[in-house]
Amino acid sequence: MTKILYEHPLNERTRNYLKLEHLFAQAQDCLQRKISVSHQVFFNALFAIIDTLERNDVRGDLIKDLEKLEQNLVIWSQAPEIDDSILAENLQQTVELICLLKPNTPLWAQLKHDKFLATLKQRFAMQGGSSSFDLPQLQFWLHQDSEILAKDVQGWLGLLEQIKSALDMILKFIRQRAEFKQIDTESGFYQDNGEGILLLRIKVDEKSAYYPTVSGNRLRYSIRFMSLCDKTGRKYSNKATSFQLARC
Repeated sequence: MTKILYEHPLNERTRNYLKLEHLFAQAQDCLQRKISVSHQVFFNALFAIIDTLERNDVRGDLIKDLEKLEQNLVIWSQAPEIDDSILAENLQQTVELICLLKPNTPLWAQLKHDKFLATLKQRFAMQGGSSSFDLPQLQFWLHQDSEILAKDVQGWLGLLEQIKSALDMILKFIRQRAEFKQIDTESGFYQDNGEGILLLRIKVDEKSAYYPTVSGNRLRYSIRFMSLCDKTGRKYSNKATSFQLARC
């Protein structure tokens, strides 16, 4: 049976990582579509990525996590059952990403000085401010040759590639920290110790009439299952509940 995957971070750093991963996925998806149609999604995602990087020291967090990963990979290389080729590949990629991220001025900072993007970003921050009559320069850009549009979009995303690659690497290893285990509860509620956990991954059968909501922190967390309700929007499900949980 098909399952729906829910993920919930238990600290702010992982929350930022998941937020950026989601925004990158939105922006990348627009490359597969006509930018003249999907430009609202693309620019909203791009500007949200820039804002997240400006307001949080994501680059610093990624460097710290990559350095920790590098140390762990060296330790894991001593294990007799390890696949040396895969480990060496991951170790090389990790070291390369650390070197790329360490310069004081990150590549993505160039996006802040792009005059075209700066004008758009100001208007996109306003409710309904990205209409064609507010941004004639955007309307003009959208009617350029598709090759020009693709080159511009790929160029902007290219300045973020180092961040995205580091993000993908860190999240890959976070998700590999734990396997899914079957959990059965009688009341639609589950709680446990959260010490050392960065990310909760919850799988629920697609046909189930409930979904999980998570509250907690690095010390303790609880999972409460809810169902949709026409009157109140949602309601607590107190029925017997089965799901799979990975405590990463």
